[in-house]
Amino acid sequence: MAFRDFLEQHQLPVDYLQQAAIWFDPHIEKLALQHSQDSVRVVGINGCQGSGKSTLAAYICCVLGEKYGLNGVALSIDDFYLTRAEREQIATDVHPLLITRGVPGTHDIALALTTITHLLENPGKVSIPRFDKAMDDRARPMHWDQLNQHTDIVILEGWCVGVPSQPANKLKCPINALEEKEDPDGSWRHAVNEHLSGEYKQLFAMLDQLWLLAAPSFDCVFNWRQEQELKMLAKRTGPATQAMDTKSLKRFIQHYQRLTEHSLETLPKLADVVFYLDEKRRITRARQR
Repeated sequence: MAFRDFLEQHQLPVDYLQQAAIWFDPHIEKLALQHSQDSVRVVGINGCQGSGKSTLAAYICCVLGEKYGLNGVALSIDDFYLTRAEREQIATDVHPLLITRGVPGTHDIALALTTITHLLENPGKVSIPRFDKAMDDRARPMHWDQLNQHTDIVILEGWCVGVPSQPANKLKCPINALEEKEDPDGSWRHAVNEHLSGEYKQLFAMLDQLWLLAAPSFDCVFNWRQEQELKMLAKRTGPATQAMDTKSLKRFIQHYQRLTEHSLETLPKLADVVFYLDEKRRITRARQR
């Protein structure tokens, strides 16, 4: 993908490339130099909703191809959500809040592990699952992307990628109105935490590096998530959908507050590369471990 196509696809101003060259390119160069023909590296990208994870993943792939002749494959953990029917079942069996996609326990981790394993083994043709957020369901396999080239670097981005589970004592008290009213006994947050310490830990163990887009605080999420949704709706060409109103969006992001704040507390010490953002998503400084 040429840089002009990248900017158009992601609805970005030209100065994005200028800033990206300053902050991202040196780390992408190191990633390219570390590449070996005999092994595929897996890079995780963590950041809260609307922080620019998918844009960064696409930019990395663009630079790898244009400057280094390497094939990068960008995956989003969002594309591995359980189907609507599967989430309806766990909402009945475990907790009603699990109908809402996003938190650990709402992804098909077995499918993610299989997909990444196929990419690591470079068998040739690999199907990349896709999730249709407008329909709130996994796209049919006929609409999945088909990869027909070898892979050099896999990028897995997602708001909970690389996040460790919380200590049990951190789960006792609700942190917002959603937890207080809809999870008074803590069974939902305990279930989420168990998944995080189980199969998600296995998935994150596949990462060779973890990059973090660190927001100043959780307070930024509402505005960033609202911008993200409006951009997604602008791209939508299928059945008409409506953006969430303020009340619905505020409730929605409360599903992610606990682990987002946990990420901001723990991951700066664990990530290999950290980009610190301000309220406007501008990078103010970076650190490499």
